[in-house]
Amino acid sequence: MLPCKRLTGMIAAFAIVAGAFLAAAAGAASTVSVVVNGQPVSFDQPPIERAGRVFVPLRGVFERLGASVVYDNGAIDAQGNGRSVSLHIGSTQATVNGQAVYMDVAPFLVGARTLVPLRFVAQALGAAVQWSQSNSTVYIVGSGSVAPAQPANASFYLKNERPATTIYTFRPALHANFSETVNRDSVRVSIDGRDVTADVYANAAGFDVTAPFPLYAGRHTVSVTGTTQAGSTFSAPWSFTTQTGSSENYIRNITPSAGSTVGSAFTLAGATLPGSTVHVVASGEASAFGGLFQIGTGTFQVDVHAGANGYFSVPISLNAVSGGHVRVIVQSVAPSGASIEQQVVYST
Repeated sequence: MLPCKRLTGMIAAFAIVAGAFLAAAAGAASTVSVVVNGQPVSFDQPPIERAGRVFVPLRGVFERLGASVVYDNGAIDAQGNGRSVSLHIGSTQATVNGQAVYMDVAPFLVGARTLVPLRFVAQALGAAVQWSQSNSTVYIVGSGSVAPAQPANASFYLKNERPATTIYTFRPALHANFSETVNRDSVRVSIDGRDVTADVYANAAGFDVTAPFPLYAGRHTVSVTGTTQAGSTFSAPWSFTTQTGSSENYIRNITPSAGSTVGSAFTLAGATLPGSTVHVVASGEASAFGGLFQIGTGTFQVDVHAGANGYFSVPISLNAVSGGHVRVIVQSVAPSGASIEQQVVYST
C-alpha cells in the first residue's frame, strides 16, 4: 500500500498534468478564428478543429448567414437564402435543397452544444469560404457581400498545364500543377467563365478535371484561383485551342453499379474507347457538398489502359469504414485526347 504522502503527491501531480493537458486542448481549439462578412465572430463554445475540418456551434454560423434553425432530437433543419439544409448528429449524410449529399465529417456534441462542419454549412447556404493558414482564420462571405481583401501572391504560377496548345476534341482532360503548396479547399476552377469546381479532383500540388460540357471550336481559357497555405491569394489562367477531328470518348457498363455495397477491396470494370488511358481515383469518404474532390492520404489512384475491345478492369483497395461511402472517379482519355469522366458513389 502506498504511503499517504506519496499517494497525495501522485494525485497532485496527476491533477497538474491533466489540467495542463485540458488547458492546451482548450488553447488549441480557440486558436481558430471565424470572420463572417468582414466581422469577427465570438462563440460561447470555441471552434474545434477535427480531421482537418473546423466545427462551430450550429446557431452561431446558421443565424449569421441569415438562416433559421430548428433542432429536434439530433436532427438539424435550416432554411435561409432560398436554401434548405438538413443534417443529423453523427451522420455524414445530409440534404441540401432536397438532394442527398455526403460530408466527410459528421456533426457531433460537446456537452450541450451541437457542433457542425463550418465549410459544409456555409457553402450549402450559398456562402464562399476561404482559409488563411497564416492567421488560422476562416473567412466566410455570404451571398451579396463583398469579400475582404487578401494579400495577393504575384509569384504564383501553374506548371505542366494540359492541354497546352491545339487539341482535336471538344471534351479535353485538363491538368495543372501549382508552383507552391495551396490550400486545396480554396481552389476554384472555371472554363471560359463557367465554374467547374464541383467536377475537379485535386490535392495541394495540382488538379485534374474533364470539361463537363462540350467546348466549341476555338480558343478557351482556364482560370484557377484560391489561396496558398501561406495565406496569400492567387489567380492563374492558361489558354488552349480546340478543333474538330476526333471521335468523342465514352464510359459504359460500369460495375459494380452506382449505389451498390462494396467492401474495402473490390474490382471496378467497364468499357471505353479502345486504347484509352483510364485514370481511377477512389476515396473512402464521399466529398463534401459544393467543393472539389480531395485527393489526399488514403486515396487510391491508378492508371490502366483499355484493350482493343475497350474493356478495362481495376482492383481497388481502400481502408473503407463499414456504414460509410466510397466515391470513385473514372477518367478515360483516348489517344486523340478526347476525355470523359464519370463519378460513382458506393455504400460500404
